[in-house]
Amino acid sequence: MKKKEVVYQVFTRLFGNTNTNNKPWGTLEENGVGKFNDFTDKALTEIKDLGVTHIWYTGVPHHDVITDYTKYGISNDDPDVVKGRAGSPYAVKDYYNVNPDLAENVDNRLQEFEALIARSHNADLKVIIDIVPNHVARNYQSLTNPEGTSDFGENDDTTVTYHVNNNFYYNPGEAFIVPEWKNGYQPLGGENHPLADGKFEENPAKWTGNGSRASQPDMNDWYETVKVNYGVRPDGTKDFDELPEGFEDKDYKAHFEFWKDKVVPDSWVKFKDIALYWTAKGVDGFRFDMAEMVPVEFWSYMNSNIKMANPDAFLLAEVYNPSLYRDYIKKGKMDYLYDKVQLYDTLKHVMQGHGKTDNIPPIQEGLKDIEHHMLHFLENHDEQRIASPDFAGDALKGKPAMVVSATISTSPTMVYFGQEFGEKAEEDLGFGDPTRTSIFDYGSVPTVVRWVNNKQFDGGQSTAEELELRDFYKRLLNFTIKSSALMGNYQDIHLYNQQHTEWYNDKVLSFVRWSDDEQLIIISNFNAENTYGFELQLPEDLVGKLGLKDGQYEVKDQLFGNYTPVLKVENGKAEVRIDIKPLESFILKIKN
Repeated sequence: MKKKEVVYQVFTRLFGNTNTNNKPWGTLEENGVGKFNDFTDKALTEIKDLGVTHIWYTGVPHHDVITDYTKYGISNDDPDVVKGRAGSPYAVKDYYNVNPDLAENVDNRLQEFEALIARSHNADLKVIIDIVPNHVARNYQSLTNPEGTSDFGENDDTTVTYHVNNNFYYNPGEAFIVPEWKNGYQPLGGENHPLADGKFEENPAKWTGNGSRASQPDMNDWYETVKVNYGVRPDGTKDFDELPEGFEDKDYKAHFEFWKDKVVPDSWVKFKDIALYWTAKGVDGFRFDMAEMVPVEFWSYMNSNIKMANPDAFLLAEVYNPSLYRDYIKKGKMDYLYDKVQLYDTLKHVMQGHGKTDNIPPIQEGLKDIEHHMLHFLENHDEQRIASPDFAGDALKGKPAMVVSATISTSPTMVYFGQEFGEKAEEDLGFGDPTRTSIFDYGSVPTVVRWVNNKQFDGGQSTAEELELRDFYKRLLNFTIKSSALMGNYQDIHLYNQQHTEWYNDKVLSFVRWSDDEQLIIISNFNAENTYGFELQLPEDLVGKLGLKDGQYEVKDQLFGNYTPVLKVENGKAEVRIDIKPLESFILKIKN
């Protein structure tokens, strides 16, 4: 039987960096940088032992950076169209190679990443990397294209705004103009740099990644990127075949067959070739950035090709519009989407103390047909750290939310590196904002530095609180990946107890998960001050589904094992005494 999956997202260039300088706008030499080789066998074993099945190495494809690598044949990148000094991982410059910052030997950077894939597999971890299909860096240029492939835009007709086989959209007759900087912003913090001159040569101007058609984008646009053309005309009409009625119910093989004899836009083929290139190198899956900005038919084509090469590929997409979820899962053949705007946003409000747990069960009800496909997380590189003052201000407030997030559905769970230590992301490193670990700057992550402990990866410098929190994550995640009940049935008991149980309230949440051989009652207290005591009730219909006869049943907490109340069943009704401390959770297994 399939078990739960857990993704560990790690920002690759920050993980192994033990330099604690963290100077704003600091250079690679000043602030240091982590390397592929920092993920040693020991490091990977420790990550695996946390209860992880997949590792997402964020920021691997070669993106724009300010560090000079011209002696390796790599052209310099212009600070006027690069965010930060270390660059955005979502402005990819070369899809057929990897970020030179991450290599000990830049000439061997691809081989060093291939060795990391092999080490990860040896640790029984599956490897995920990013593909960013909606946009590429303004200065895209691959140095290592396989024979027969051309660069994005290389064969475009730049005399027209649009052509189905152009990779970009153009403003013929107009040159690109660097954005007007406001609010005191200057590239590289205003430091003198020969290329930071307010100019970037691009003629004709291309449309910007977020869809801005202006030849001079705003500084809040994704000005460092250009939008990829998928055969969608400027008026929004489509220059490609649409999927026939009912195709959302067909499997990836049928989707592959559908596209096999069709002529598709050139950009589709380019991205399919990129995905298959990395799949052939042993990459086990992809996280697709801003997938909803790319037509769903492309995803049918792309993902069916990937699945033909690797039926077990893990395909995760960033889609934030709930009305599109089912299209991207069923027609687009995505395995998983972020459950951000519903579960994450709701949990965040509860953790901050101004949301009710009553709002959580309806989310699961509304998503029950696709619940397996909605990946759960509390942190990632785009979101604030739980422990940052703008989120919850305390990593411990993440504990009940983490239990709920990891156990309420059959979907995968994602953890962001440093989350398990209560990282606060307080540093101002330049372009990135404090509260989020910067993805644009050189720097290090204090809680991770302490755990890495000069590459011992043993927590030798971690505080007692950090190690205690990591122990909680380790217990929880390891339980989830072994549990059969968490891949089985779900029933809310929260709303029932709200109506029928004295002292039960909207700061706690409870539900039941079960399979043929495991029955769990899960309850979390989101209140940071109050202990609650009550007789938690299971409704009659649920008692029947669980096959519980009248009598008494021992139940035992699976996280720490020291809470063992008795479940009493009488006349088809069941109740169990719960005394739950602030921010405490129980995963109570019923012993039959």
